[in-house]
Amino acid sequence: MKKTFSLLVIIGLILSAQAQHINGNYPGRTISFPDIPGYVTLKTDLHMHTVLSDGEVWPSIRVQEAVRDGLDAISITDHIEYQPHQNDIPHPDRNRSYKIASYSAKDEPLLIINGAEVTRNMPPGHANAIFLEDVNKLNVEDSVKAFKEAKKQGAFVFWNHPNWEAQYKDGVAKLDDLHKKLIRKDMIHGIEVVNDVTYSDEALQIALDYDLTIMGTSDIHGLIDWQYDVPSGGHRPITLVFAKEKSKESLREALFEKRTVVFYNNMLIGREDYLLPLIDRCLNPQEAKYLTTWAGETSVVRILIQNKSDASFILKSKSEFKFHDVGEIVVLDPNSITELKVKTIDVLEEFQLKFEVLTAVTAPNTHPEIELTFEVTKE
Repeated sequence: MKKTFSLLVIIGLILSAQAQHINGNYPGRTISFPDIPGYVTLKTDLHMHTVLSDGEVWPSIRVQEAVRDGLDAISITDHIEYQPHQNDIPHPDRNRSYKIASYSAKDEPLLIINGAEVTRNMPPGHANAIFLEDVNKLNVEDSVKAFKEAKKQGAFVFWNHPNWEAQYKDGVAKLDDLHKKLIRKDMIHGIEVVNDVTYSDEALQIALDYDLTIMGTSDIHGLIDWQYDVPSGGHRPITLVFAKEKSKESLREALFEKRTVVFYNNMLIGREDYLLPLIDRCLNPQEAKYLTTWAGETSVVRILIQNKSDASFILKSKSEFKFHDVGEIVVLDPNSITELKVKTIDVLEEFQLKFEVLTAVTAPNTHPEIELTFEVTKE
């Protein structure tokens, strides 16, 4: 009887795991963010590599990792020119990784975008071109001609790791005259402010100064789980794209319109136009009720704040009210409800709390401010 029971338990666990996979649900792993008004929030990683350039895995592994992370879209951007594995895995068709990934994802709710990395010395350095029709046509000697071909195909192009120490020894992103020309000619549309485990204030300022799309990517070569310690709660950098619907066409349109926020190391980076609506949807003021003691009613109110995202928010109080149980710093853990006590002095029917969001950035050394409104519940 015990053996039968154990077998049933094992079968149940297998079926449960299969059901979670079918539903795209991997508890504790899937990256989650709410939609914002007028748009769906698409979770994307648009810079990654496989053994078909200098990566360490087959394209189908990139698909499986993305499904487990709950991503909506990926682009495998293998290097066009740099082919260190070509003696072992020759592939004259530079669209091959896209084709393999597309077949692997045919039964998954994951958009696969055809892309590649134009790999040149500085300037112009490395750049990703995505939404390509044929990568092979970018395999030309002249780097400017590669950018022109990407534009001809209607590609979205962004500058990769502009702070890479191998090309800028000081780690400071800076524009060369060629970059400025490519931007002016509408051949560079975005810039990575986050690449792998690096963040660049200078790249963010370039994005703001030159009206470029703010991007963040993993640039993964090995395994996502190992690089970002996913089993212990880590996550890859991603670009949240605010699209009209979940489709390749809508994703492309949103990228060109600069509707993005980067999620990196529990930090959100983006323009206020999209970052503030995202934070507003992530943080939900819930119950507010004044405390009653044995001596009667008080003017200390107990509040609950729900965080409906996978980002951990660190807030600095900018309110006239003081807290009864913490100092000026408030931490809202991912996917949780936090209880706080506020001293309002007078008993109010409604009040607001103002915060500076320290884990969000709209410009170098600039954090957005938010206001949460609480309506008091009476007994």
